[in-house]
This record gives sequence, C-alpha cells and structure tokens, in this order.
Amino acid sequence: MPQAASPGSIRTEIDGRVFKITVDNVAKKNAFTPDMMQHLSDAFTTFDGDDALWVAILCFAGNDTTAGLDMPKFFGPNRERRDTASGNIDPFALRRRTLKPVVAAVQGLCLTVGIEMMLAADIVIAADTSRFCQMESRRGIAPLGGAHFRFLTRTGWGNAMYHLMLCDEFDAARALQIGLVQEVVPAGQQVARAVEIAQRIAVNAPLGLRAMKEAALKYIEAGESMAIAAIPAIHARVMDTEDAKEGIRSFTERREARFQGR
Repeated sequence: MPQAASPGSIRTEIDGRVFKITVDNVAKKNAFTPDMMQHLSDAFTTFDGDDALWVAILCFAGNDTTAGLDMPKFFGPNRERRDTASGNIDPFALRRRTLKPVVAAVQGLCLTVGIEMMLAADIVIAADTSRFCQMESRRGIAPLGGAHFRFLTRTGWGNAMYHLMLCDEFDAARALQIGLVQEVVPAGQQVARAVEIAQRIAVNAPLGLRAMKEAALKYIEAGESMAIAAIPAIHARVMDTEDAKEGIRSFTERREARFQGR
C-alpha cells in the first residue's frame, strides 16, 4: 500500500520487485524543499538496502516534473539546513549511488534539479508535454547536481554546451533527438510505461544487472570522480558572487536579472 500523502512529500509504493518513488508537491510544481531532498534520499536508501527490491521508478505527481528548488529555503536569509544521513544514497548519484536499475518518468516542466535527477537514473521516459531547461546560469549560479558532466556524457559536447550555455527551454522531441531521454509517450502514459519497463527489467537476473551497471560505471568513473570533486570549487566561485545574489533577488522579485560579472 502507498504511504499517506502530505504536502511536499515523497511517497513510496512496492509492486512485487519494483519500488516506486513519487515526488509530490503539486501546489508548487513539485519544487524541492530541504526536507523533500532528505526524504528522497531516505527512499532511495530503503530501495538500495532491500534485497527483495530490484528496480526503482522515480516519478512526479501532477502535471510537472519539478520547477526546481524552492530557492528561498535553500539560499535565502531564512534558508533551512538538512544534513543527509551518512551512508545514504544520493539522488544525484554524486556520492553514494545505487547499482540497481533506476527508471525515471518525467512530464511538463523539468527544470534544473529535475534534469539532474533524471540524469542520475539509467533510463528516462518523457511525456510529450515535457519541457527541459538547465537554467542556473540565468540566476547567477551554476549546475551543482551533476548536469555539468552528465549532460555531456548523455548528449555530447556540442549539444550539452548548446543547452547549458543558452539556458534555453526545449521540448521532449529535442530531448529524444539528443539522447537526453530514451522514449517519448503521450502525456499521462509516462509512469505506466516506466512501470512496464521496470517490470521487464525485473525479469532479468538482478546480480547480473548490477554487475553490468557497475562495470559500465567503471568506464566513466575517473572522469565523473574529477567532475564531482570540482563541485565545491564551482560552488565557491559562484555562490557568494554579486551575480548570484542578483539572481536570487530577481527570482524572488519575478524579474529579469541584471548581471555585472562579479
């Protein structure tokens, strides 16, 4: 049985060997709060530690994947601090990651951390309503959840730089064309299709799949490790700048930012 829903919640449901994780903050277009991030990590950790669970699905309630972070709760003067439990699975797969298969289903707005979470998954199913934008640099900051290297490994240098530098919005057809997602289905069918794929994966030998995923990760491990190690320096270079402060102000004041390059 699914857990009871609450505003800004992470709901989980077990169907045989498949573990379904649903992000639910529909009133704010599934914008993430620090609590939601912590609970999402807890859900992935539960999945990873249960030998009876073989495949996870990450999906999102309502019409949108996520509008990104609830910015004031992360960066404002009254920001909330939550420390993920030591040893937990990281939903961005920057620290500890699960070697079990993960399928993501996305729809509507899929901004910033939404893209980074789906890039941490293995397979992505997108509704034809999906609209993607890695827009941190519009706010005077930079991607800190893995887009700076996973966008590149999924789509190639030119496609990655095109969208990371323009901070533009693009649709599901473009995402499929460049390899950011693996299938596009009519809106409303993305979760059912993700479940279908997860159930098909769960027919296969779980230890073999995990060994295969681990071996595949070895191919890019050195590059990922260096890119992950660079994140604190990226954070230090952008988060305390005047441009970053202007980006947050412009977001909360709902206006275009006026950057000065300092």
